[in-house]
Amino acid sequence: MNLSIFKKNIEISDIMKSIKRKNLLIRLGILCIALFISAISFNLLQLPINLVTGGTSGVSIITNHLFHIKPSYMLFGLSLTFLILSVIFLGIEQSSGAILATFLYPFFVDITSKVPEFIKIENSDMLLLSIFIGIIAGITNGLTFKVGFSNGGFNVISQILYQKKKISISTSSFLINLIIVVTGGYFFGWTMVMYAIIVLYINSIVVDRVLMGISKNKAMYIITHNEEEVKDYILNDLNHGITTFDVKGGYNNEKRKVLMTVVPNSEYFKVTEGVKSIDKKAFFIVTDSYQVFGNR
Repeated sequence: MNLSIFKKNIEISDIMKSIKRKNLLIRLGILCIALFISAISFNLLQLPINLVTGGTSGVSIITNHLFHIKPSYMLFGLSLTFLILSVIFLGIEQSSGAILATFLYPFFVDITSKVPEFIKIENSDMLLLSIFIGIIAGITNGLTFKVGFSNGGFNVISQILYQKKKISISTSSFLINLIIVVTGGYFFGWTMVMYAIIVLYINSIVVDRVLMGISKNKAMYIITHNEEEVKDYILNDLNHGITTFDVKGGYNNEKRKVLMTVVPNSEYFKVTEGVKSIDKKAFFIVTDSYQVFGNR
């Protein structure tokens, strides 16, 4: 192996280790809180109405209904099985993030199983319950991912299929969860499938919001024939930084310059209208910018 490549690999390894050690106690605390809240939500909201939304929790609801197996037992059995498969096929490094969840989540589900006896939730409004289940799942899953851990579960199968067969993780994950949700619909009614879809949709939106936050800025890419006037307007009139880089058109190979700037949402109108007044044929690409680091 080339010495420079070897040194670079060591440096990357050191960076990864430092990331995993960073604020470890705080991250572990957040993970425990997220898993505990998720366990309460499962016992208090999801299990009583037999709402199967996929994953190991969905399987545990089905097996509890059919064979009266405690959900915590099934959750632990499935999670441990998937963890072992992950270590075998993906390696200990990639599996380490799911170790805590494998043991903690079933434990929390078990110790909170009596919560419904003390907190009574009216389950006649299924839509309201679905919304709350989706929001709570999105928050807890988002926090788990944000602090660098994993829920493990059936996602391990998707990762293995991707690594061995190059099957898209999103595709295999969707198909696995679809099978579980449809199975739940067979036993608990097809209306429950519709509520499960609501939960999954809300969960996906909330996870993104927890991970990325709410966009407070816009990143704007501008191509204009009046480059200097636009730069002067953004720099001096709006007092925002700007970056210029060269591009080449794919159709006619014409070399152009792109102006990139990041502005608060409140300034979006001023930038677009100001640039249009300078060059009515200016080309814009505008995207959400969730985080901005460093100085201009």
